[in-house]
Amino acid sequence: MSLDYTLQRLRGAELLPHLDDVARLRTAVFRDWPYLYDGDPDYERDYLAAYARSPDSVFVLARDGAGEVVGASTGLPLADDAPAFSQPFRARRMPVERVFYFGESVLLPPWRGLGIGHAFFDQREDHARGLGRFDWTAFCAVDRDDDDPRRPAGYRPNDGFWKKRGYARAPGMTMRLPWDEVGRGEIIHPLTFWLRPLERAR
Repeated sequence: MSLDYTLQRLRGAELLPHLDDVARLRTAVFRDWPYLYDGDPDYERDYLAAYARSPDSVFVLARDGAGEVVGASTGLPLADDAPAFSQPFRARRMPVERVFYFGESVLLPPWRGLGIGHAFFDQREDHARGLGRFDWTAFCAVDRDDDDPRRPAGYRPNDGFWKKRGYARAPGMTMRLPWDEVGRGEIIHPLTFWLRPLERAR
């Protein structure tokens, strides 16, 4: 398999032809630690449809040399997402309309370590900056105990990568979402936000 890849940036309803590809990637990647997500096709359709409805959302697709989608990254104005995502910001009296939320970056294992993860952040930050009305970019990550017996040996969290990108974890800015865990059924999970000030376009 060639490790050549291309990136494609889409916006709003342009995602619609690619919903199945992104849903497939989310289900495959999030099945692993730390999310342990037991994929639900109905949830995937509803979740991604919210992004497709937002005219200012962004989707970055990574394709291999044959054109197959091997990675995807998403974002949208926080005000366009479900209320649960904005509640931690409202609690801190941060203006939700000034925050651009990054949904996820999912990438199949053979394509990791090639710089695609950085490109996903670059593309989404550039999109948010170009909209001209956001002061922050933000995302959230699931909280897991360091001594959880399901944690794979040698697992390295993404914290170092995110910090190098200028993001800082915001303790206390935590939301809770339910999803089905592999072998456990529906569990309510805490996810804490990471934030970065968004500089203005030059």
